[in-house]
Amino acid sequence: MLTTHSENELQLTADVLVIGGGPAAAWAAWAAASQGVKVIIVDKGFLGTSGAAAASGNGIMAPSPENWDKVVSERYRVGKNLANLRWIERVIEKTWLSLPLVEDWGYRFPKENGESVRQSYYGPEYMRVLRKNLLRVGVQILDQSPALELLLADDGSVAGARGVQRQHHRTYLVRAGAVVLANGGCAFLSKALGCNTNTGDGLLMAVEAGGELSSMEASNHYAISTAFNATVTRGVPFGWASFSDEAGNDLGGYVNGRRDPSFLPNALLKGPVYARLDRATPEVKAVIEKSHFIAYLPYKKADIDPYTERVPVTLVLEGTVRGTGGIRLTDDSCGTKVPGLYAAGDAASREFLAGLASGGGGPNAAWAISTGQWAGVGAAAFAKSLGAHANERVARPTGQAGLRSPQADKTPSSAFDSEAIVRGVQNEMFPLEKNHFRSEQQLLDSLSKLEKLWEQVQANPKQDTVRDVEFSRRAAALTAVARWGYFSALHRTETRSEHIRVDYPETDPNQRYYQATGGLERLWVRRDWIADEIATPPVLTTQTTPSVSKL
Repeated sequence: MLTTHSENELQLTADVLVIGGGPAAAWAAWAAASQGVKVIIVDKGFLGTSGAAAASGNGIMAPSPENWDKVVSERYRVGKNLANLRWIERVIEKTWLSLPLVEDWGYRFPKENGESVRQSYYGPEYMRVLRKNLLRVGVQILDQSPALELLLADDGSVAGARGVQRQHHRTYLVRAGAVVLANGGCAFLSKALGCNTNTGDGLLMAVEAGGELSSMEASNHYAISTAFNATVTRGVPFGWASFSDEAGNDLGGYVNGRRDPSFLPNALLKGPVYARLDRATPEVKAVIEKSHFIAYLPYKKADIDPYTERVPVTLVLEGTVRGTGGIRLTDDSCGTKVPGLYAAGDAASREFLAGLASGGGGPNAAWAISTGQWAGVGAAAFAKSLGAHANERVARPTGQAGLRSPQADKTPSSAFDSEAIVRGVQNEMFPLEKNHFRSEQQLLDSLSKLEKLWEQVQANPKQDTVRDVEFSRRAAALTAVARWGYFSALHRTETRSEHIRVDYPETDPNQRYYQATGGLERLWVRRDWIADEIATPPVLTTQTTPSVSKL
C-alpha cells in the first residue's frame, strides 16, 4: 500500500475508533466519549457535510410515547414477520429520549404551542450541531481520511484501522481497542443525493476481518427522481403527481389514493414516464417548496413549473442505503462476530427494524441515533476491558482486493482499471430488469460477470497517489457488495418486500429466516431461522437478544 514507511505515515492511538461521518458515526463517537475514553473519528469527506443525512431534511421515527404502540405495530407489519418487535421498541424509545440532547447542543426544532416538535431535522444544521458537539467533548476528527482496512490482533480481535489522508498525500494508522463501522451502506455511485460516499467500504472491511453480513438480498432499493436531474431522490412531492406516457395517456399509479410503489418500475420497462404535480393543493405546494425544497430545487433551477408542466421521471438505485442489508449484528450493543468490532447506522443490517423492507427516512434516522449510541458505549466497554496496553498488541492489516495483489509476486501484471470495474458493476446493478425484477437466470448471468470483475481486482491496484489507492479499493468494495447482494438474492426463492423474484412471485411463510452471507473468493449463505413466534403487536417481547437458530 502507498507510503508504507512509518516516517511518512501518521500514526495515532485511541481507545475507540469510529469510521464514518454521518449521524450514526457522530452519535457513536459522542456515546463512546461520554464513557470517558479517547475517541478518534475518521471520515471519507468532511464530517458534517458528507453523506446522505447532510444533503437535505429527513423525518425521524420518534413518536410521542402515547403513539409508540401504534408505530411499533406498523413497523412490525411492514417487516412481514421478519422484523423484531423488541428492537423496534427500543429504537423508538432510545431515539425519543435522545432528541432533547440535540436541542441542548444547539439544534432548534420547530415549536407548536410552545413545545418542540422533534419529528424531523434539517440535515445541514443537524450535522453542523453534531460536529460541534464532538469537538466540544474532545473527539479528534480526521476529515478527508477514508479508512480502507481494519487491523486485527493475534487473538482475532480488532485493533484499529488504516487509511489515506487526501490533503497530506499519506497513509495513516490508528491503533484502537475497539472500532465502530458507521460508514454507510452502498449506493453503487448512482449519484443519489449525498450517497456517493456510500460505496460499501465498511462491508468489505468487516468481512475481511472475519465478520458476516445479513439480509443482503434487500440491497436493491430504487427511488424516484426527475430524469433531467437524476440525483434528488426525495419522493414525497410525487405523492401528488399524475403520471402519463409519452403520448400523454394517463397511467394511473395509485391504489386507494396512495402511490403504488410497484407502478413505476413496471411502467418504465414499457417506455418513458412523465409526472406533473397537478394534484397538489395550495397548502401542499407550500409544504413542498419549504419543507422539501431540495426536491423542488431542480425544477426551480430549470425554470420548470412542476404543477403545470410534465417532466420525465426515472428510478435511481440507492442500494443498501435505503435498503436493509449490511453487517450482521450479534448482540444488543451492536457487536459483530469480530471481537471489538461494532456496526451502526446504514453499515449495519436493519433487518430487526425492517425485515426486508426499506427503512428509508424516519426509521433509518432513528436507527442511526440509537445504534450509534449502543455501538459507541459497547465499543468503549470493550476497549476498557483490554486494559492500559491494548494498543501495544501485535496487529496485522486485513485489506486484500484493491490494496494488495495476491498474485503480485508470482505473476506481475499491470494495474487494473478501477473506472472500468465500476462501470462493469453498475451495468449489472442499475438496470431494473436485472436488479429490481430478479430471476434465477438473470442472477446467475450477473454473478458470472461479477466474478470476472472480482478476478480483475485481485490484480495489482494502481497506487501512484492517495486517490489511486482510494479508487482501487472502492472498485473492489463495489464489486464485493454486488456479489453478496446477488448471491443472497439467488438463495431466497420467494418475493418479500424489497426482494422481488419474478420466478417466485409469492411470499413463502416457510422462509422465515435471515440470510447471513460472506466470503471473499468463495461466497456462502446461511439461514438464521427466527425461532420466535409471529408476534401480535403491540404485545412486546421481553427477550434480551433476537432469538434465531442457525442451519
